[in-house]
Amino acid sequence: MNTANKKIRLGDLLIQQDIITENQLMSALTEQESTGQKLGKVLVKMGLVEENLLLTLLAEQLNIPYIDLNTYDLISKTVQHLPEVQARRFRVILLEERANSYLLGMSDPTDIYAVDDLRKFLGKELDIAVVREADVLNAIETIYRRTQEIQDLAGRLDDELVEGDFSLAQLEDDSDVSNAPVVRLLRTVFEEAVQANASDIHIEPDEYVVRIRQRIDGVLQEQVMNETRIAAAVVLRLKLMAGLDISEKRLPQDGRFNINVADSSIDVRLSTMPVQYGESVVMRLLNQGATMLSLEELGMPEDISNHFRDQVHNPHGMVLVTGPTGSGKTTTLYAALNELNSAHKKIITVEDPVEYRLPRINQVQVNSRIDLTFAKVLRAALRQDPDIVMVGEMRDKETVEIGIRASLTGHLVLSTLHTNDAISTAIRLIDMGIEPYLAASSLRAIIAQRLVRKICENCKQEQDLKTLNADRLFASHIAKAMKDQVFYTGKGCRNCNGTGYKGRLGIYEFLEMTEEAAMALQEADSGAFKLAAQMQPNYRSLSESALELAVKGVTSLEEAFRVTEAVNDSDVVKHD
Repeated sequence: MNTANKKIRLGDLLIQQDIITENQLMSALTEQESTGQKLGKVLVKMGLVEENLLLTLLAEQLNIPYIDLNTYDLISKTVQHLPEVQARRFRVILLEERANSYLLGMSDPTDIYAVDDLRKFLGKELDIAVVREADVLNAIETIYRRTQEIQDLAGRLDDELVEGDFSLAQLEDDSDVSNAPVVRLLRTVFEEAVQANASDIHIEPDEYVVRIRQRIDGVLQEQVMNETRIAAAVVLRLKLMAGLDISEKRLPQDGRFNINVADSSIDVRLSTMPVQYGESVVMRLLNQGATMLSLEELGMPEDISNHFRDQVHNPHGMVLVTGPTGSGKTTTLYAALNELNSAHKKIITVEDPVEYRLPRINQVQVNSRIDLTFAKVLRAALRQDPDIVMVGEMRDKETVEIGIRASLTGHLVLSTLHTNDAISTAIRLIDMGIEPYLAASSLRAIIAQRLVRKICENCKQEQDLKTLNADRLFASHIAKAMKDQVFYTGKGCRNCNGTGYKGRLGIYEFLEMTEEAAMALQEADSGAFKLAAQMQPNYRSLSESALELAVKGVTSLEEAFRVTEAVNDSDVVKHD
């Protein structure tokens, strides 16, 4: 059994090892006295010693192991034997449950008082290992997600609702609102969503359960609760926050509100819809404090990025970004606006809603309740002498026509369309009733995109292709080319919450309007247009782009298939 009860003077040890001098130690001790921090942290902060070296020496001196939590396979159930309060207080984490002891990771194994307290609390002997404090805190944030807290708050709220009808007057009284279980429940839900970097929160009542689901990296993760009574109370509170009609439960409603969570200002777009067992709520979370990406940070391949940059610097014409909801279209447009934003350019945006605030840019939010539509705002914007106009979405023929005519009269127009790929976008404009010659004359470029999940680097491993659907693989015309290719997948770990993926990256299909493509479009010849597009030397389909990331080991083959399954398999590879 290893215990951290051996006395050690850290400064003397470092001097003996010729890592620091006596003068440096005295400076560190002076700093420690003024800040109250532990000596080790002060030495690392002052740059006198590297943290991993410090911990390795400490482990050797105490004859205990040094464990890198980034590569250690933590078991959530074991970790949570120690409550979060104690884990945070002592900066420790339970690594392993043994027959008569626990293996405990400590950032400060010399804290014998913490060891004694934890031994009494856990009721077992403790074997100690040294771990980095930052890794401990990261593990705590990942593993002690607020799932149990949400469940406990839901249970308490359910108990209150059993005792009597829900008091609307009490809910509207904000004098003690922070103590109301429904408010604490919502606050905890929002805190967990922000911590997990969720883009959406779904609250869905069913016959016997309530589901709270979060969309993380584009995929929903679910928590199920048995307290069905809480659904109505939660929806009521959210309606009040969004300024909606709390008496109307038969019609869908839309609203928004702003909350502060973990020092971040979050803009919440709320949508309610009547369903069989109550009202379903979906909330889109927009972090107003998020850093705006540049074109370089989007992760576009260099050739596409260069051509896209050239096109958005054109003085006039139309550039479209296409893809389904949640594919990153708005992020790409904002990156382009960041590129173009200068004192010499007048930029106006028409959005629903305004997702991020940009300095110097005139941003207008449409409002269907007062008939402030995309078309009406766009007409007004063109009378404001703009150089560049960004339209959040081309939803109808009228908006498209105004945008095209603006692009033909000396304005650069940026916008989005909900289409499947770049090639079908141009044809879609004609299907919407736009004259082919106008579409051919105005379009400069189209970029289609999706977001694929990246394999978690912490649990990345080689993929056994036998576990995949072989028929699907062979049907994709890549079997010959990829026969000996090594692919990767994620096993699932605490860093990725067991999903095998962490973060997302864009894949892109870029189409420039060459003379051949413009002529085919003007003739409304979809076959000739598709051929002219695919013959461009820098053209890659979305499927090819996804496959390239799988070959590079950035994403898995399954993820590449999942994201591009709507794209025709025949477009995956144009040649043998």
